[in-house]
Amino acid sequence: MTHKPISAFKIALYEPDIPQNTASIIRTCSCMGAKLEIIEPCGFLLNDKRFKRVVMDYMNIEDINFYKGLDDFIKAKNNQRIILMTTKANDKYTNFKFKKNDTILFGNESSGVPEKIHKLINYKLKIPMLENKRSLNLSTSVSITIAECLRQLN
Repeated sequence: MTHKPISAFKIALYEPDIPQNTASIIRTCSCMGAKLEIIEPCGFLLNDKRFKRVVMDYMNIEDINFYKGLDDFIKAKNNQRIILMTTKANDKYTNFKFKKNDTILFGNESSGVPEKIHKLINYKLKIPMLENKRSLNLSTSVSITIAECLRQLN
């Protein structure tokens, strides 16, 4: 079953540091119709062979918005809703009503997002997991979240 692209829906990555995960997320966004935003700096170069091996021909650089840092990202949002996906949230992602113009922000693999971002963002959601488990892979978390957004919005 195919669906129309959700042109206003965005996935944002905060300073991603594992090239294979970012490449996998680019592929997922490309296939599912979500826009991708990357808040720099990245922990790798886009010509990294590990990145290129996973991204294959799914990357269209014009479809990705790059921000030179958090301040540029926040300024560009111009009061649009930003939803932070974090293991530190209380609310489950399945209980949240997503909107087409939302930006869903994910932290990097090694440290998530700094405390200042937690304080800055009003909407924080989690993907519930079994007790004593630390976290899901970033690419997996993005895929799970996109699937729920598509379910709600389509």
